[in-house]
Amino acid sequence: MKILQLCKKFPYPLKDGESIAVTYLSRALHELGCQMTLLCMNTTKHYTDIAELPSDFNHYENIHVTELDNAVKPIEAFKNLFSKDSYHVSRFICNEFKEELIKLLKSQKFDIVQLETLYLAPYVEVIREHSDALITMRAHNVEHEIWERITKNTKLLPRKWYISYLTKKLKRFELDRLNDYDYLVAVTDKDLKKFKKLGYKNGAVASPIGIDVTDYNNKDLQYDNLSMCFIGSLDWMPNLEGLDWFLDHVWGQVKTKFPDLEFHVAGRNTPSKIKNLESENLKIHGEVSSAIQFIDAHPIMLVPLFSGSGMRVKILEGLALGRIIITTSLGLEGIDAQHMKEVMIADTPEEFMRCIDFCHHYPNKLKEISERAKTFVKRHYDNQTNAYDLKNLYMRLLKKYKPESIGIQ
Repeated sequence: MKILQLCKKFPYPLKDGESIAVTYLSRALHELGCQMTLLCMNTTKHYTDIAELPSDFNHYENIHVTELDNAVKPIEAFKNLFSKDSYHVSRFICNEFKEELIKLLKSQKFDIVQLETLYLAPYVEVIREHSDALITMRAHNVEHEIWERITKNTKLLPRKWYISYLTKKLKRFELDRLNDYDYLVAVTDKDLKKFKKLGYKNGAVASPIGIDVTDYNNKDLQYDNLSMCFIGSLDWMPNLEGLDWFLDHVWGQVKTKFPDLEFHVAGRNTPSKIKNLESENLKIHGEVSSAIQFIDAHPIMLVPLFSGSGMRVKILEGLALGRIIITTSLGLEGIDAQHMKEVMIADTPEEFMRCIDFCHHYPNKLKEISERAKTFVKRHYDNQTNAYDLKNLYMRLLKKYKPESIGIQ
């Protein structure tokens, strides 16, 4: 089976959920015998030096990259106010990418073209014109739902109006394109139900993001020296919003009650307002070389999210490492872990404090939570199992809609 995977950014290094989701699935499909080709944009926001890729990033038969300056530009953003186009999406419309896509489709015959996220939807017509491949949309989120939640949590009225305006145009684009795909691959059952409620009518499946648990060889929790961590791309608004909330509403109480407890913060594109914070036992690391090593160094992992959609891959990583995850109900969406069994759930400052207090006073219970967390990830979010199921689904679709493809591996 030949699969062309389209991405809006290069899926390496593995420092954010999208890159992890793309890379682990493509690697697993390759190991299952699929011939994987990557076409992606290499954006200014998440630029990757292709020459520096590690030797084990070898699961693609071919990698094709076009560069794109997708930085937010004030003049273009202003002009977009008078356009029906979604500014979220238009920043990823690129002539060079389109030309490279046409060249690939003319030179090779693909069975599946898999779009990673809504931002590749503008290229569906190009694919239809130059290929008879099945087009699948792997929806990492319900995109407009993220921004509706951000709008709701925004206090400053001019900013709230502007985000709301952009969100309405993004929602219109997402709904207008909803039935353009042959098949929809949602990453959670909740998202799949949402898409169907919004009017999606074609074939669909929920296929959760998986991780390669063999990459997460954790060390045992150190109960006598607890520390907390937060890690996430801080140019993604929900992450920054959640971190700001914790620092404003919880961190002061933590310092008072647990004066020796350290809080370590890491994230790509950490803004100056976070870098310049001065608070005892608050350690700002900026971008770290290894997310796994960073998470593994701290027994408690905080994920205070109040906006977002889809799945939080960082939670899966923390669970695989046996860390004690304290997250919000929204942060845990799409992951069927349970409070005080594999994770801790807190939605208010008081609930966060109770969870942190529990970690200090009941260290013997943390070992049990840690072991259940690791077992839970292996059982439900093993990447090989998820990729195997998705490959079999693709084979059935090809047998039904493209019988000439019968016999492919």
